[in-house]
Amino acid sequence: MKRVLIGLLIFIAVLLIGGVYLLSSTGVFRKIDNHFEGEVVKKIKIPGAEDITIDQEGGFAIISSDDRASRRAGNLKQGGLYYLDLKSTTLEPQLLTSDFKMPFYPHGISIIRLDSAHHKIYAINHVKSRHSIEVFHLYGDSLVSTESLTNDLMRSPNDLVALDEKRFFFTNDHGYTKGIGKIAEEQLALAISDVVYFDGKDYRIVAEGIAYANGINYDAEKNLLFVASPRHFLVKVYSVASNGDLGFIEDIKCQTGVDNIEFDKSGKIWIGCHPNLLAFMTYAIGQEEKAPSEIITIDYGGKGDYVVESIFLDDGSLVSASTVAAVFKNWILVGNVMDEHFLVLSK
Repeated sequence: MKRVLIGLLIFIAVLLIGGVYLLSSTGVFRKIDNHFEGEVVKKIKIPGAEDITIDQEGGFAIISSDDRASRRAGNLKQGGLYYLDLKSTTLEPQLLTSDFKMPFYPHGISIIRLDSAHHKIYAINHVKSRHSIEVFHLYGDSLVSTESLTNDLMRSPNDLVALDEKRFFFTNDHGYTKGIGKIAEEQLALAISDVVYFDGKDYRIVAEGIAYANGINYDAEKNLLFVASPRHFLVKVYSVASNGDLGFIEDIKCQTGVDNIEFDKSGKIWIGCHPNLLAFMTYAIGQEEKAPSEIITIDYGGKGDYVVESIFLDDGSLVSASTVAAVFKNWILVGNVMDEHFLVLSK
């Protein structure tokens, strides 16, 4: 009887410790004190604008839109890519994929400038259990679909970054995609997701041991790859070899659930974040009407030389579950998981 009691007490202690770890590691105890020194310029009505990337030289943004809220309610709607001319004062988006007839529910996107009027766009697409990377060519503001890439290593692709016209990296945000393995991975913050490299011909895993590998971006001047690990509140930094191999440098502690990674014109890192991951999860499944949002910046000078700053924090009243902060001049475009609009802020 005594052994049974001791065993029961140990079991209860493990549950309590696990519960406290789950709460603390997801930001539940974080106090959300709204702050932002700028102002809201416009709310642009595009649903589920989860990823936004900007061509600084061309002065335009590409927006990835998937109406996840409608799909959650059983109303499946075609997603799309939008073009937004940032030189225009009206800021009216233009749907680029109206002629794209395949089912399209885009997630992470990346753009490569080939010349002043020609860009290549990659977009992760999730159709039921099939994942692909759709490839487009953008001529001015006209989009042409060219190919659909698939591979067994596209297990759970989240975001990608193109290095040039042929090569790119993408993240898989899960090691397990279903069952008890997926539940354990999410609840226990298991670091078993990865980064995959495509050299134009072959795919291979080049980084492993990441907890929910999410946003990814490449700084060509510094030859550094940055990968968001929201479940551990980290941005992981890697050097990039000419053959695509990655060399781990360090983890940047961000104290928030980092999502998509963008750079401004000066090279500063901007990230849309989820300061409370449990609040995000209950919002995503429809149990709550809103979830908090945060934008952080990182000035990265090299190993051990960085400054992380929170510049926007909101309880979800302005924007729920922010995923990206893309900067053009004094504007910050803030995307999200499933709001009916995204924000343009001025800083």
